[in-house]
Amino acid sequence: MKQILLSLLIIPQVFIASGSRSGDIPAPSAFSFRAVPPVVRINQVGYLPGGVKVAVWGGPAGMTVAAFRLIDASSGEAVFTATAGKAFGAYGPFGQSYRLNFSAFRTPGTYYIETPSARSPDFRIGPDVYKGAADFCLRYLRQQRCGFNPFLKDSCHTEDGYTLYGPMPDSTRINAIGGWHDASDYLQYSTTSANTVYHLLAAWRDFPGVFGDDHAATGLPGANGAPDVLDEARWGLDWLLKMHPQADWLFNQIADDRDHRGMRLPKLDSFYGRGFERPVYFCSGEPQVQGVKYKKTNRSTGVASTAGKFASAFALGHSLLQRKDAAYAERLLERAHSAYKLGLEKPGVQQTASVMSPYIYAEDNWTDDMELAAAELYGVTRDAKYFREGRAYAAQEPVTPWLGKDTASHYQWYPFINPGHYELAKRSSGAARRELTGYYADGIERVWAKAKDNAFYRGVPFIWCSNNLTAAFAVQCYWYGNLTADKRFAELAQANVDWLLGCNPWGTSMVYGLPAHGDTPVDPHSAFTHIGNYPIDGGLVDGPVYGSIYGSLIGIRLAEADEYAAFQSPLVVYHDDYGDYSTNEPTMDGTAVLIYLLALKENEGLTTEKVTPRPAK
Repeated sequence: MKQILLSLLIIPQVFIASGSRSGDIPAPSAFSFRAVPPVVRINQVGYLPGGVKVAVWGGPAGMTVAAFRLIDASSGEAVFTATAGKAFGAYGPFGQSYRLNFSAFRTPGTYYIETPSARSPDFRIGPDVYKGAADFCLRYLRQQRCGFNPFLKDSCHTEDGYTLYGPMPDSTRINAIGGWHDASDYLQYSTTSANTVYHLLAAWRDFPGVFGDDHAATGLPGANGAPDVLDEARWGLDWLLKMHPQADWLFNQIADDRDHRGMRLPKLDSFYGRGFERPVYFCSGEPQVQGVKYKKTNRSTGVASTAGKFASAFALGHSLLQRKDAAYAERLLERAHSAYKLGLEKPGVQQTASVMSPYIYAEDNWTDDMELAAAELYGVTRDAKYFREGRAYAAQEPVTPWLGKDTASHYQWYPFINPGHYELAKRSSGAARRELTGYYADGIERVWAKAKDNAFYRGVPFIWCSNNLTAAFAVQCYWYGNLTADKRFAELAQANVDWLLGCNPWGTSMVYGLPAHGDTPVDPHSAFTHIGNYPIDGGLVDGPVYGSIYGSLIGIRLAEADEYAAFQSPLVVYHDDYGDYSTNEPTMDGTAVLIYLLALKENEGLTTEKVTPRPAK
């Protein structure tokens, strides 16, 4: 549950709404756009020769930029000069800002951008700048494994678990060992896990040439004849099968917010009053506990939001594995059909449960999940009823509701984009295809309406897990372009990629350790780093939140001086600090979407670049 305010259970309450302290963002009345130094922000991973290439200059109010130069880092010579163009004005900490577009320059090499007031870090242009990035991020998922953990070379949560809310007697023991920990806590959710599996499988299906084979199925080093991304996806599929062990049994989560009573390494988890056993919550389709002392229950109305995610992951798994392991693939298809049937029988949302606090994953949509399930079952069976049902579900939620909005509740609209539109559109033509791609275009236009007036092209709201939304939205833009050959959103899509990799007000990548030479998170909200001093390579952190959200949180206290203090603002805040659980906690499902996005970018470099070397002087 991404520590949703629940760290207040173990951290002293130190925030005073009307006052200030070291590390707090300034109140709007105290904030000055003239205090920020001028900077040039870049994508630290680099730029593809034929792709969109934009840096952002930000600086104090009253300062302007007329032109910029691209400098060869080895020779110090200017190789490209252009006007800065439109002044975008104030954004975040900056009183003035510009987009510095050098897309016309294609020659590979190492460069930096220079203006009269600021210089960027060095960066590369080349067809291979994204090489290995998707595989690098798989390191984080291997580290998140539950059961046998290959990073620790030890096992955890081997007593899971005892049932709650099911048709069987409460405390019935089932084998639910495996899967991934959700974030820096050790809860496990079927919805985020199924979404993770789906994106890993889709990444292998769509970009098989970018993934290597350096690990066994156990996650330990050593090739096994299968790409590592498939090993990881199958680890998730194995656990999902345990969470849907028979046609009428479907489970939604393991553990609950009692997890948040303290940080510890995963094998030391005994917060549930039954030794090392943890509760396994059944998908009942009815309200379940949401904070005992608050006398609340969640707003569950059905099981389709969970069942649809299971069905789509299983169906895609069947499609991709039937030649490698026919018996396993058939089992996946059987469970895809049974999960889809449960979704049909109990439409609605299955929200998560909590015991100590009122905070949950309060998912409010489910037709997108059933649409994707129908699309994948249509792809497997070619039964036209699934296409008709999928298209009907699509019409019920044509645009993912957060697109174009300023805010949303935590995981209210999940997953953050609708892959069902893409999967149905791929398998259709004529009016149906135009209708489905039109849904995507509508959502992108809503975000573009907010993005076009700021230099970062930022139209994604700064809610909790804003980085997850950013990665997902970039994927939607690319899917739309792939379906239509319409390139008008290419710069918007790349701006969202660039934001994640350093072209943001703080000038930091949001991915632990990527790139190795860059400014990346080093002090995330994670027991692995805080207690074990272990790197969490490849983990995508939650990302920046509105200043108003950060200012309202209880229990946040920065552990160290804020190295990004000059770039915080009343609009938006990000801290690379263990004490800020709202912006700096890595997440499993966000990282999986990023893996798809990085695989897409690496594949773009492999397949579309025709590089002409610079003539020798």
